[in-house]
Amino acid sequence: MASASLWRYAARRVLLALPALAGVVVVTFVITRMLPGDPALYYAGQVDSFASVDEIRHRMGLDRPLPLQFVAYVDDLAHGDLGQSLSTGQPVGRELIQRLPASFELMASALSLALLIAVPLGVMAATRPGSWIDHACRLIGTAGVSLPTFFTGLLLIYVFYYVAGWAPAPVGRFPSFMRPPPSITGMILIDSLLAGDLDKFQAALGQIALPALTMALFALAPLTRMTRAAMLGVLSSDFVRQARANGAPRLHLLFVTALRNGLLPVVTTLGMIASSMLGANVLVERVFAWPGVGSYALDAMVSLDYAPLQGFVLVMSVVYVLINLGIDILYGVIDPRVRFEA
Repeated sequence: MASASLWRYAARRVLLALPALAGVVVVTFVITRMLPGDPALYYAGQVDSFASVDEIRHRMGLDRPLPLQFVAYVDDLAHGDLGQSLSTGQPVGRELIQRLPASFELMASALSLALLIAVPLGVMAATRPGSWIDHACRLIGTAGVSLPTFFTGLLLIYVFYYVAGWAPAPVGRFPSFMRPPPSITGMILIDSLLAGDLDKFQAALGQIALPALTMALFALAPLTRMTRAAMLGVLSSDFVRQARANGAPRLHLLFVTALRNGLLPVVTTLGMIASSMLGANVLVERVFAWPGVGSYALDAMVSLDYAPLQGFVLVMSVVYVLINLGIDILYGVIDPRVRFEA
């Protein structure tokens, strides 16, 4: 019965996400067409042939009225065609598929690192208000909110690579002198473990350490503060006092009884952070020469290449909707009352 109600709840959330995806398609098309500059002039100037401006504009479909351009764009999307990049000459869908694993690997590593630090730190700060742990929690929260990700990345490179020499050069996902493992998932850390090659795993881990730490610091601040605030509220509730009076073990009381009942606001914050990281990826990938979708979109924006920009915004928007859909479903798993009330 509970499983059936969860599936119905998930199905309703999926249906509610469909209008959002339709809106994303419209907004993506309009935003790219509002960018300043003429891409046809840009590419014609690159080849020193201004006579080819009309030819390039016709090839890009920019000589047609906007409604017809939009219909053609939607028709291509219906056939799974995201267009072709004028910069690289490659299909946008293929390039995004090649680069998405790098971005997801970086984001997953950063979120995992942030959770491993933020949740225990927030719990300890809530159990010791006014202690040095509580003050450290507030300091991390202030620093994480105040420092931009690109500045944090450059600072970490300077300290750990240039000064201390502990980190490898920020040259991408894998050292240039080593051959990457066979691609199975596209995520080098996982592929190295699947291949049983610990040397390559260690090399990939060294490359991802600083960019993941940069993005983790961005996520630590809100996660730590929200965990602390949620735990403060739960620890003062009657059922926790009753469990403590009944002699419940301290760790079980904190991390099972109390934390589970305070997870909803933490999960909400986690979803917001994961969505924000899609934008933070762009700057971090550029600083660390990370070959993900963020750096791909930035290059496309500089060169006024519409198709990669549209593909990037569309894919990231779909990921954003899926993340929020996953958070909604996770609500129903954590607290069954949510799916019955929905």
